Amino acid sequence: MKIAFVGKGGSGKTTLSSLFIRHLAACGAPVVAVDADINQHLGAALGLDEAEAAALPAMGEHLPLIKDYLRGTNPRIASAETMIKTTPPGEGSRLLRVCEDNPVYDACARPVELDGGTVRLMVTGSFTEADLGVACYHSKTGAVELCLNHLVDGPGEYVVVDMTAGSDSFASGMFTRFDVTFLVAEPTRKGVSVYRQYKEYARDFGVALKVVGNKVQGPDDLDFLRAEVGDDLLVTVGHSDWVRSLEKGRPPRFELLEEPNRHALRLLRSAADAAYGLRDRERYTRQMVHFHLKNARSWGNERTGVDLAAQVDPGFVLGESVTASA
Repeated sequence: MKIAFVGKGGSGKTTLSSLFIRHLAACGAPVVAVDADINQHLGAALGLDEAEAAALPAMGEHLPLIKDYLRGTNPRIASAETMIKTTPPGEGSRLLRVCEDNPVYDACARPVELDGGTVRLMVTGSFTEADLGVACYHSKTGAVELCLNHLVDGPGEYVVVDMTAGSDSFASGMFTRFDVTFLVAEPTRKGVSVYRQYKEYARDFGVALKVVGNKVQGPDDLDFLRAEVGDDLLVTVGHSDWVRSLEKGRPPRFELLEEPNRHALRLLRSAADAAYGLRDRERYTRQMVHFHLKNARSWGNERTGVDLAAQVDPGFVLGESVTASA
């Protein structure tokens, strides 16, 4: 399952995504966790100290390697230099799988030990002083989008992405790459404003959107969220002493997380598993191609000097039965 966590800045999406990752690991599920937020906090939320988090390799810095590996022997892609963030896979492309070793994981992923299991963590990399005034952050998340386009996952395997805050998630087609999107919303007008934006933008793309109410303190908060988001409200989460200890850098064993919050995490997993059962592989591939052609016309053809529409393999559908090239 490919799962996104979105929400406005400060909503608690990184905390909730890290709790979900811990829950999956404690259940023994294989997990690839990706920090695609402009503010890189997922590593710390998973228990890394500042030095460990800072030492994580940035996917954006390994983009040439990623492109060269994923290109494989695909005859429609003349060179790795002509690949852009939306380039779709085709016959001959190399694909990524959750449970495997490959050069992309070797370069970009690091194991993180959690209670009951180990997850692979990948990060886009932070926005540096050298980027100020000359680079767009979304150029860094291009490496994430390219990997998601080439990633094949099966039932019981999880890819969890902590997305950039607010409506910035729509700056690329990456918002369509997930089986389910969990939108973390506080019970305030600002808290649900991102939900309304997301709901409107995603309407035409069949995005499965579920709201997780966070910082809910009582019946009034719950009634407010129900009135604002309706049936999209999946579950709510309240105060957590366990999370407060985590934020102080002294998290207890994960098994001591409060039962209401553990129940919420079980509901999230059930929703993700159900969404996987509804996966439309042909639509997924069509949307991948749609955004690739859109980017090709907008800027890609001019930048690469080639017609990127020729990279589309019309007979290719990304699914579990696809065999990657050697």
